Amino acid sequence: MSNPVHPNDALYAGERQLPIIPTVDHYAGAEKLIRKALALQEELGPVFDVTGDCEDGAAAGEEDAHARMVAGLIASDANRFDQLGMRVHAPHHPACLADIDILLDIAGDRVAHITIPKAHSAAELGAVIDHIREGCARRGIGRTIPVHALVETHGALADVWQMAALPWMRVLDFGLMDFISAHDGAIPASAMRSPGQFEHKLLVRAKTEMVAAALANGLVAAHNVCLDLKNPDVVRGDATRARMEYGFQRMWSIYPAQIQPIVEAMRPDFSEAEDAAAVLLAAQAVNWGPIQYKGELYDRASYRYYWITLQRARLSGVPVSAEAEAAFFA
Repeated sequence: MSNPVHPNDALYAGERQLPIIPTVDHYAGAEKLIRKALALQEELGPVFDVTGDCEDGAAAGEEDAHARMVAGLIASDANRFDQLGMRVHAPHHPACLADIDILLDIAGDRVAHITIPKAHSAAELGAVIDHIREGCARRGIGRTIPVHALVETHGALADVWQMAALPWMRVLDFGLMDFISAHDGAIPASAMRSPGQFEHKLLVRAKTEMVAAALANGLVAAHNVCLDLKNPDVVRGDATRARMEYGFQRMWSIYPAQIQPIVEAMRPDFSEAEDAAAVLLAAQAVNWGPIQYKGELYDRASYRYYWITLQRARLSGVPVSAEAEAAFFA
């Protein structure tokens, strides 16, 4: 073909594409730990995001100083890949809107995302998003800042479909610990870890409903942390179950040793990336009409699947053929 059509132009026709973002969101609160995470990001490449945590990271009475520290790091040269976000305080906390104002003043043009915890309703979350959008407009910040929202209360789960449809939303995160705590002992502590977190019926309901709402609205669903900090097999097992059984495409990390096992479990494997590249190249060659590959029929529905797969594989460090790289990513 003299003028090959890119998959973004051929396959979506105005539909919202699922965001292609790293499969790990690494949380750190203290300045030392955020800097350590950013250094690891330089070492491994941009295969994971970092979130500077104001909600759990700031000492009581030090909220302002902590928000300024995180925002300063976001605006600094240490944030090489512009993949450092901030978790602000909960909407009902006095520091929530102040965190946002500090962030927008210092690093509104570079923050990777803003995470909002513990919303009790779509209306409460929407009010915070409105504050972000109005703050950007007042400051002349012309970009859309991705918003991530934690689903960790009864009200958030009840309103999860409305939350997912709010403007600027990109990720729904499941907050396991607070969600279990909100059940006042009805869910046992054993469900804070595997296998209970994947098998207790109230958690199965919550996770599947949240993932369904996220995907239906073009958002990424992010799984909660694994409490085992140093056993990579346990972390990898949790990430694998989250991805394969529940449809999560991202997971939180709270310890550096958790990052690589999550990346490995969440990313497409090499053979699937190879198939994706081969299918897409063959489809592009016939202007995205149906093709046969390995004796099976493929059409636009499968092309969309494989385009997402190839992008996620490449972002996670899986090698992509030179031909596919030139055709789709150059």
